[in-house]
Amino acid sequence: MPDADTYALSAAPVPDVEAPDLAYQPPAPKSYNPRLALIGAGGIAAAHLDAYRTAEFDVAVICNRTLAKAEARRDEFFPMAQATDDFESILADPSIEVLDITPHPSDRFELIQRALAAGKHVLSQKPFVTDLSKGEDLVQLARDNNVKLAVNQNGRWSPHMAYMRKVIRSGLIGDLTSCHTAIHWDHSWIGGTPFEDIEDLILFDFGVHWFDFLASLVGTRAKTVFATRARAEGQSVRQPLLSQALVSLEGGQASLIFDGSTPFGPLNTTYISGTRGSISSTGPDLAKQQVTLTTEAGRATPRLTGTWFNDGFRGAMGELLCAIVEDREPGHGAAANLHSLALTFAALKSAQDGITVDIGAVRTLPQTG
Repeated sequence: MPDADTYALSAAPVPDVEAPDLAYQPPAPKSYNPRLALIGAGGIAAAHLDAYRTAEFDVAVICNRTLAKAEARRDEFFPMAQATDDFESILADPSIEVLDITPHPSDRFELIQRALAAGKHVLSQKPFVTDLSKGEDLVQLARDNNVKLAVNQNGRWSPHMAYMRKVIRSGLIGDLTSCHTAIHWDHSWIGGTPFEDIEDLILFDFGVHWFDFLASLVGTRAKTVFATRARAEGQSVRQPLLSQALVSLEGGQASLIFDGSTPFGPLNTTYISGTRGSISSTGPDLAKQQVTLTTEAGRATPRLTGTWFNDGFRGAMGELLCAIVEDREPGHGAAANLHSLALTFAALKSAQDGITVDIGAVRTLPQTG
């Protein structure tokens, strides 16, 4: 018979040890600083430009179909840049090497396709496609034209996510056996904004960051997903604010809980266990996270610096530039991102139909109604 402490899962004392020094901060090439063009000057463009200004990237052109918006972004962030509403002129300009494409998914595919065909490297806003077959076509087009195509999954360079990924890829906790994320926050601010019109907002527009995080850790080990969505008691916005997903892994399990109706006491936690240790992150929001790494050696609490905004956006562009210089696939390359989208699409289909869905079986963004 187990003793009382064993049965109660009492934790043994763990000594504090120094945290491993891992390169989790946003990457940037040492000397390569090509001329960039930002396509689309909408709301998210401000976060891109603020990060690029911090990193001293060379934003040469800001393009928007409404010229006044491009001029306003230029004046605020890069006064020396050119503002234009002429996308064709950017494609024809050999001095522009990299395009950051931000417009909505309905417009995005053709813009990416034309940019790749013109020999430009591309960083696409997420999700870069709503059809996996079209995504595969873009991946092949990039390869045929010897250019890089990456996806702005900027959460990959939030300090806590970046450090946890480095720990797992370095083998410090052995083979991953489980990954559980729970986010409790107030997302009711979407009321009266265009975000309120996005179907499955929580699982898709918000949750895609965590599906991408999970996919970046487990890749094709993710096999099936069962997801749900619900309206919170008393919520006023149209879209359900509660969602969750259970993901079966080959040799493991994962879960993601999104409680977007938490007006008081927000909490964000991630716990990842492996065959040789565990790593967790917890805090009141995504900007304030304490990471703890526990192995046989002891417990380490690294002091991380930076924030998701703007480190995430600097990292997304910086990693693409490093991949160009080193002639390799970006860590957030479009080919790998197809795994993230396959997981996301399967979760959306599961939540809509109330069934377990094989990951990869849903090839297009599920539509409601």
